[in-house]
Amino acid sequence: PSGLLADTYGRKSALMLSFVAYIVSFYMFYQFHGFWLYAMAFVLYGIGDAFRSGTHKGMIMDYLKSNGWSEQKIDYYGHTRSWSQKGSAVSSLIAGLIVFYTGSLHLIFLYSIVPYVFNLILVWSYPNELNKSPENKNNKTGIKHTTQSLFQLIKRPKVLKIINSSASHTAYLKTVKDYIQPLMLQVSVILPFAFSHETDKNNGMVIGVLYFFIYLATSNASKMAAKFQDRNKLNASTKTLLFGFSLGVLVGIFYYFNWWVLALIAFVGIYIIENLRKPILTGMITDNVPNELLTSIISAQNLVRTLMTAILALIFGLCADYFGIPIAFITISMLLLSTSLILNHTRLLNFLTRKHHL
Repeated sequence: PSGLLADTYGRKSALMLSFVAYIVSFYMFYQFHGFWLYAMAFVLYGIGDAFRSGTHKGMIMDYLKSNGWSEQKIDYYGHTRSWSQKGSAVSSLIAGLIVFYTGSLHLIFLYSIVPYVFNLILVWSYPNELNKSPENKNNKTGIKHTTQSLFQLIKRPKVLKIINSSASHTAYLKTVKDYIQPLMLQVSVILPFAFSHETDKNNGMVIGVLYFFIYLATSNASKMAAKFQDRNKLNASTKTLLFGFSLGVLVGIFYYFNWWVLALIAFVGIYIIENLRKPILTGMITDNVPNELLTSIISAQNLVRTLMTAILALIFGLCADYFGIPIAFITISMLLLSTSLILNHTRLLNFLTRKHHL
């Protein structure tokens, strides 16, 4: 319900709440120990994630609309996300250095509080007119009206298709993304700085450096999203979706034959595709829903993504336990690839049939 609350009671307020939840979560991870305390910290992290997801996008789109720049939304959001990825690159490198020099993972949570405090101050400084969409400022009907409007929008086939396309690839990446770290450690043996140090320190530095370069690559992908969309106006979403799943099949094949470098490159390709898709899909959803409900729609999309992730993670985990990680990669990727091909082939056939009939 985070998007509904943000659209109804204020996006700026929701985003500030998000950062407060993150900060408390990080402090708990740093200060406390034990399963239940960590579980509470993860709940707070989840609340932060929920109130952040889509909220800033809604504010950006309102800002562009108020300035008459809506046609630049993919390029603008792509560049915004590009800087976000650069920030992640620097953060990964700093985290690697912290582990390398201190050997402590807990300190990462303490130092992570600092940029989130700056984020909180930054969002607090945003103009108050961005708190609600202009179309929603005089809405007195509250959460009930917003919820009814949301469900009416979700029933639209085009909106549902965009939600499914966006959620499926993001859910896929969230399912498999943590398996990149064993690949990184396999590749680390050929890196010049990856020996003569304690194992934990070495691993932390290797992972930090590799994530640094991954995020630089994804930063460039986000920046190029508008140009890619211009060249593939009709099927950018479908092309990238199928290509992302195909890369997952290659990861499994390369992993199976212990071709670690090739497997890592293909894995990074999935990250790049995700960050190429994000601005494009955000632009598509913005074109098909009113701004005052944009955060709610993105929250609904995130709910679909979460459900998909839960199902895919279970299937992947079972396959990995019984048949190994490479087979799990091939299985889950082929499942999603074939499903996407069937769905898109059906739509194409329906379109051609209607056209012929007319």
